[in-house]
Amino acid sequence: MDSFDSIIIGAGQAAPSLAVALAGRGDRVALIEGDRLGGTCVNTGCTPTKTLRKSARVAHLARRAAEFGVKTGPVEVDFAAAMARMRERSDRAREGLANWLARTDGVNVIDGWGRFDGREADGRFRVSVGDRVLRARQVYLNTGTRPFIPDVPGLETIAPLDNAGLLALTERPDHLIVVGGSYIGLELGQIFRRLGSSVTILHRADRLAEREDADVSAIIADIMRSEGIDLRLNASIASVGKTMRGALVTLADGTEIVGSHILFATGRVPNTEELNLVSVGLTADARGYIATDAQLETDVPGIWALGDVNRRGAFTHTAYHDHEIVLAERDGLEDLHQWKGADQRPTTYAMFTDPPLGRVGLTRTEALALVGQGRRILISDLPMDRVSRAREEGETSGLIRLIVDAETEAFLGATVFGFGGDEVIATLTNFMATGASYRIMQQALPVHPTVAEFLPTILAGLKPLEKADG
Repeated sequence: MDSFDSIIIGAGQAAPSLAVALAGRGDRVALIEGDRLGGTCVNTGCTPTKTLRKSARVAHLARRAAEFGVKTGPVEVDFAAAMARMRERSDRAREGLANWLARTDGVNVIDGWGRFDGREADGRFRVSVGDRVLRARQVYLNTGTRPFIPDVPGLETIAPLDNAGLLALTERPDHLIVVGGSYIGLELGQIFRRLGSSVTILHRADRLAEREDADVSAIIADIMRSEGIDLRLNASIASVGKTMRGALVTLADGTEIVGSHILFATGRVPNTEELNLVSVGLTADARGYIATDAQLETDVPGIWALGDVNRRGAFTHTAYHDHEIVLAERDGLEDLHQWKGADQRPTTYAMFTDPPLGRVGLTRTEALALVGQGRRILISDLPMDRVSRAREEGETSGLIRLIVDAETEAFLGATVFGFGGDEVIATLTNFMATGASYRIMQQALPVHPTVAEFLPTILAGLKPLEKADG
């Protein structure tokens, strides 16, 4: 039986950095991974999709070249070359992780699927990997999530795709049907449309990305339709089936849609069911997520859950931040402002459509609910077509929305949807972490010409959010 100071099960975005940091603090660390280092982000998520998104954006800009006074011939996409570029980038990122871990003293990467196997008499946890049994006093879970495909009648007759399967294609889909009009479905639908596929998006709700404000959803829909994407809202699937041309989707109202490929972008589920949590007295909720305290420790002392499995944000950046919180607690820094724990950080993310959507904290809809409870809140909006840099770039879709607490003057939320939104949101997220008054940002000196330079101007237009505004 092998003894370690710390065992990490799953090598997603929190794990490699945590393993190296723990080794640097003197731990002997076992990092267990049953698939590929880097988790979803490096292999089937952020790294490959953002690489492919660039190819799609270049093709889109080439088609718009005449708007900028540039003449081009017919634009053709070499799908195989774009996919090869994507895979090369992903492979290099994964190899970089492997090399980093291999040259770090104290880190032992173990291939295989790890699961708990009870505890030793001295309290150490046992973790089995195949025929091998490891033991340690500290175990960190970073097993991530996987795509969820609903049980649709006829599903067994077709070859449904998830995001991993879509990115493994070697030939461009003629007509891609995307089931799910939220973040992943919208990103991939737009990418493949720009790469030359016909795209239909089926969404069960009455608007896309329904967690966002209604006006934001409307702008997203306008952008998708402007690029020739067929949107079917309030679409309930009755069945799917195989045809000579690919796959047939029949909606509840009898509408039939034929496509060459079907992508299900219908959510994700945590990879916890094979961990044998019960053997160490740990339980997951009905959906498989593991509860933690603000420092990411579970109900069982000595076991932490990081990344998607703790349901505190299914994003690479939240997983990475999780490992920093864990280290801060170990180093005795948790009382410092910047390391108070996961309960204090606002939710922040980006949807990498083009243009991108950057979000942090409250939406306008959520703020209105607080106003209904007596909270005093200020809000200010600016359409992106009034931002000079956006006009100069020919990227005028979207808006900027800032939400502030009227009493504390601290930011409560922001939406930056449009050119540079995925970068500008970081300015607001970082500022929110200070808890400072918005007036400090309003008085700051911005750089011209940028999108962010309009933040002080927008703040100057703050006004009370009223119930009637809903």
